[in-house]
Amino acid sequence: MNAVLVLLVSLLVGAIPFSGLAAWRLRRVDLREYGTGTVSGSSLYRIAGFGPMAAAGIFDVAKGAVGPLLAGHHRPELAALAGGLAVVGHDWSPFLRGAGGRGLSVSLGVLLVLGWPGIVLVMGLFVLGLVVRQSGLATFVGMLLLAPMLGVLYGVHGVWTGLALAVPMFAKRISGNRPAPSPKPAAYVSRLLFDHDPGGKTETEREGDDASRSVHGGTLDGYRAGSASIDPTDCPGKPT
Repeated sequence: MNAVLVLLVSLLVGAIPFSGLAAWRLRRVDLREYGTGTVSGSSLYRIAGFGPMAAAGIFDVAKGAVGPLLAGHHRPELAALAGGLAVVGHDWSPFLRGAGGRGLSVSLGVLLVLGWPGIVLVMGLFVLGLVVRQSGLATFVGMLLLAPMLGVLYGVHGVWTGLALAVPMFAKRISGNRPAPSPKPAAYVSRLLFDHDPGGKTETEREGDDASRSVHGGTLDGYRAGSASIDPTDCPGKPT
């Protein structure tokens, strides 16, 4: 396939917001308008439960693999760039007017094709982060180490893969979903390292708080939207 077409397909497939579509289809909730404003699997979990989150996660991983598979192993630079564009599409989806997720699941799909040991590194640190309730910092460290590790294993092509995934993920963390509070330098550092503004919580930490609530009919009783706990069935989300 033509290189430009590979990149375009990877970007557009990566931009398909499976979590957002599931949230709207199941609960009529626009994930951009509630909770953290991030269109992600953890946001979907809080309003629809584990099953929809797992299904959307599988599709997110799969869409990350599309571009690298189309590029093929004989074009490693193109495969790395295609993987990075899949993350870009997911993080700033044109179908969501620039909103999106963080790109972790999509990155796993890219690594499944271009460097599976990267999955062990990133997910191993992510699970450790869940245990110590520092998932944002653990993910940052994993992505920071990704390029050097892949470089050792796969040479310069591994470095390109690691950078293609880490750069858009870090950029999304810094930009966030809303304007940074003051003082802005401290907020940007906190976003990059911990994936939240000073004094806030990561999506995963919010998910842990919500998981302590009882579950009825496969959905949580309520989820955090700003400072209010609301019933998902009452969310007047708007289709896009």
